[in-house]
Amino acid sequence: MKLHGYFRSSAAYRVRIALNLKGLTAEPAYLHLRKGEQAAPAYTALNPQKLVPTLEDEGAVLTQSLAIIEYLEERHPHPALLPADPADRARVRAIALAIACEIHPLNNLRVLNHLRDRLGLDEAARNDWYRHWVSEGFAAVEAMLAGDPRTGRLCHGDTPTLADVVLVPQVYNAERFAVDLAPYPAIRRIAQTARALDAFAAADPDRQPDAE
Repeated sequence: MKLHGYFRSSAAYRVRIALNLKGLTAEPAYLHLRKGEQAAPAYTALNPQKLVPTLEDEGAVLTQSLAIIEYLEERHPHPALLPADPADRARVRAIALAIACEIHPLNNLRVLNHLRDRLGLDEAARNDWYRHWVSEGFAAVEAMLAGDPRTGRLCHGDTPTLADVVLVPQVYNAERFAVDLAPYPAIRRIAQTARALDAFAAADPDRQPDAE
């Protein structure tokens, strides 16, 4: 396997965590997003969206982090990142999607660049945009976690799931942008618990070879 990524990409961070949890190794291939390396023709041929991550595995070229993780789940089902019960599986997916589909796209690097380059927002305004949408999204996720008895030490019980895999990178990014996390005690507690696990710690952006 080969994983094309960037150390600060939250989507690539998710896949690194999932690989680690499943005890899998992927050869890293680094793309510097801020230098535009994702737009190189060779990479665009692999991923027409010009995004990371991309996973190459036995001739298959896979894009979109959640699709990649579901692929890993199907190919390597143990340890499972989704519960066995259908309702519990739906809950874990809902938490993950609340972050991956509702928070992350609004704060992606290309969106922030558009706000700067085409709309003329300065750094303070862009950071305000970022914090607003993270706070809106985290308020909902906090309610999903704090208000459900299925929440344990982690998002769903005491075993890492897809929800934790998606939550931790978003918390990392929120901290980078100085989002006030005090209103989200469940999120903070769960993220702290997950980050203490080896699979999460090894995937941390600051521990990657391409980290700056």
